[in-house]
Amino acid sequence: MKGDSRTLCLAYEKATRARSRRAVKGGVALIVATSLAACMVGPDYRKPEVQVPQGFKEGVDWQRAEANPQAAISSTWWRMYGDDKLNGLVEQALQANQSIAAAEAAYRVALATVESQRAGLFPVVKAGVSGARSGGNIGGLEASSGSTAAAGNSVVASGSVSWELDLWGQIRREIEQAKANAQSSDAQLAGERISITASVVTDYFQLRQADFDIHALKEQQDIDNRILSMTQTAFRVGEASNDDVLNAQQNLETIIADLQATETTREQDEHAIAVLTGTSPASLDIASDPNYPFMVPAVPPALPSQLLERRYDVVSAERTAAAANAGIGLAEAAFYPSLTLSAEGGFAHNTLAHLFTVPSRFWTLGPQLAETIFDGGARTAAVRGARATYDEDVANYRNTVLTAFQSVEDSLSSMNHLQAQASAFAKVYDSNSRLFASEQAQFDAGAVSQQNLLTQRLTLIQAEQSLRDTQALLAESNVLLVKNLGGGWQRDDAEVASVPAAASSPTSSSASSSALSPTSQAPARPASEAAAD
Repeated sequence: MKGDSRTLCLAYEKATRARSRRAVKGGVALIVATSLAACMVGPDYRKPEVQVPQGFKEGVDWQRAEANPQAAISSTWWRMYGDDKLNGLVEQALQANQSIAAAEAAYRVALATVESQRAGLFPVVKAGVSGARSGGNIGGLEASSGSTAAAGNSVVASGSVSWELDLWGQIRREIEQAKANAQSSDAQLAGERISITASVVTDYFQLRQADFDIHALKEQQDIDNRILSMTQTAFRVGEASNDDVLNAQQNLETIIADLQATETTREQDEHAIAVLTGTSPASLDIASDPNYPFMVPAVPPALPSQLLERRYDVVSAERTAAAANAGIGLAEAAFYPSLTLSAEGGFAHNTLAHLFTVPSRFWTLGPQLAETIFDGGARTAAVRGARATYDEDVANYRNTVLTAFQSVEDSLSSMNHLQAQASAFAKVYDSNSRLFASEQAQFDAGAVSQQNLLTQRLTLIQAEQSLRDTQALLAESNVLLVKNLGGGWQRDDAEVASVPAAASSPTSSSASSSALSPTSQAPARPASEAAAD
């Protein structure tokens, strides 16, 4: 009997192995066949066409850029202003700014989504072990048969594999969509860096502008105090009217009010810089510098053809359209059946000692084909919605490109007019410098009164203030142009412009020419931001 039983077991094992080999071969053949026949439903993405103007209405004759938004540029463009203090503030902001940290975290979320979608291409493998002891009236046996089931043990060790084949490209479209969204998030991160950097530089220039204005207003306050005192003395001896005293008082109070407003502006700029650099306002103290020289780097006569490639908003909008295009394929894939291959096997016995034996084995293998027969038009509506979303994103992309050119045109227009304005104010300042020198000579000779000399000094201070304020606005407009171009135009990120022109102190008669004769800069090479592969 024992020999017969052993023979039967060997025969059963041999037959089982043969069936397993046939099943595996059949499964492999099925997988190969379905893989070869697999396709991706939905339209393949093509970058939307945009109308790129042949030239700018304002400014120099620049090279046009093709709308090829596959990367954003990274640049240390703020170094071209030649200020070590500013460089330190910007670098601190790039490291500690919380808006940048949030954008960076969002980008990591997008990358994780790509990896999660990519995992759908591979089978899911699971394994488990369970044990139980049961007894008593299991399943109502006593009520039906009048007997009570004996207590028993059960031990199961099993493993399973499940694989949904991507016959229609649904999973690949999900990966395509996730990658496009990750690239859009990467562009938004680059844009956040550019925006924060530009805000730091602009606030810093406004703070330096306030430094000079505060210095000039305090000097005017001192002069107005002296003029008021002289007018009051003249009024007491009958040489001035009460109206003259009131006018002098009004001039003084106006200057005091302007001084308070300017000091408020400077303090708020300093607070804003502190927050942008990731610190509390109380911990940042920037020393005043009334003689700060504003750097105005040159706008090159020809910009690189990647103008739109490095505009983060253009990159993001184009990648969003690409993601929407993949969404059409996802919606269309719902019309096709899904095929899942699954296999499960293991060992089951009532004792652990005999669990891993041939008679305790069990296995199942088979496909599962599922298809939605009726859904009330939900899938059709989903496809229509996906196509409408794509059309919306394409329109937004084209509008973003047009807006990009508009912003550059606006910046060029602003810089052109500010340069002409600075040149005119420089001439006004030069004329007032000569007038004050003439007035000083006449005062020394006793030909004019001290009050006339002080009045001419006020005029000179106001002319200087107008020039310096315009130079500050020109530097701020230059920052905005850099931002609108997508982050600078230097040849290499590590390269700093040789010597950008400084708007030199207006104590020199050549203040205008030095402020308006910036050195030329070489075009930059486009540098791609890291995006999801």
